[in-house]
Amino acid sequence: MHTIWKGAISFGLVHVPVRMYAATEDRDISMRYIHKACSTPLNYVRTCPTCNKEVGWEEISRGYEYEPGRFVLFEKEELDALGGEATREIKILDFVDLSEIDPVYFQKTYYLGPGDTGAGAYSLLLESIRQTGKIGIASVTLRSKSSLAAIRVIDRCIAMETIFYPDEIRAVSQVPSLPEAANVNDKELEMAKMLIDQLSSPFEPEKYKDTYREAVMSAIERKIAGEEVRAAPAPERANVIDLMAALQASLDAAKPADAASATGKKKGGKKKSGGDSDTPAAPRGKGRGRTGS
Repeated sequence: MHTIWKGAISFGLVHVPVRMYAATEDRDISMRYIHKACSTPLNYVRTCPTCNKEVGWEEISRGYEYEPGRFVLFEKEELDALGGEATREIKILDFVDLSEIDPVYFQKTYYLGPGDTGAGAYSLLLESIRQTGKIGIASVTLRSKSSLAAIRVIDRCIAMETIFYPDEIRAVSQVPSLPEAANVNDKELEMAKMLIDQLSSPFEPEKYKDTYREAVMSAIERKIAGEEVRAAPAPERANVIDLMAALQASLDAAKPADAASATGKKKGGKKKSGGDSDTPAAPRGKGRGRTGS
């Protein structure tokens, strides 16, 4: 892994030298803009409309527009000094329970490996966090941006997850048309809870695939091979307006085959001759098809 930052975690008077590595990677398929007329990739350049010329990075500073057309300017070194990046410190402020942090606060995850020295201090912090079940809330500055961070353990590695400050989280009250109070039918609620229970399973991240990326890569390979790419037609879906009917159809579709078969036998006396059932059919295109006897 490529080291993207070097510094230290501090808690109390203890300093733990660490190296930072990206814990995630962007697997999006990168595509460039192409001029249709000649198939040439387009370039993007930084130009100054006043000087009418391209501007290099060495000629660029940062500016805050405090009035229309008026700026205060900063050099990168000034911003680094203001943000505390020069200290290269991840300062733990408090220890809390992970369950106390709403997932809306989390941004990006980094792995923190031991630095060139201080392996013993690294192991001490890791094992202390693991055995207490706590996570550290820390302050850190990365790329001139101050952030809060959660320090926790993933397997045998200390990890840091940057988190938003409270004033960066928009209030739920800003969402339009939220219901004032829950007003649901008791029977519908019970069926919805049954459906959630039937669809519940342990979290197994490996079973989830980026089907869009797979489809794009497949299309790229077919185009390279000179084949014509056609999109598959979208499956038709029944427009089920009756909520109870939709819930019942979803429950039937989610049942294992043996359970659905047993249910069908119990309802056998109520079926019409000819095999038609009063139970609405499951909407097409949703998960597995309806099972039954």
